[in-house]
Amino acid sequence: MNFIRIFGFVFVFVMALNVAVSAPNPRWNPFKKLERLGQNIRDGIIKAGPAVSVIGQAATIVKTGK
Repeated sequence: MNFIRIFGFVFVFVMALNVAVSAPNPRWNPFKKLERLGQNIRDGIIKAGPAVSVIGQAATIVKTGK
């Protein structure tokens, strides 16, 4: 009988803790940081596009000049 009371108390305590902890925290959102990181990488690739094409043209000029 005593074991059932202890088990019931622990069960209720764990369930109450689970409800309290499972509430979402709006301040911490790792996906937003991940999305921003992806946007920064995309923007860097877009900005580097003209420089890469100039380097490619310079490499072609050097190869044909030899």
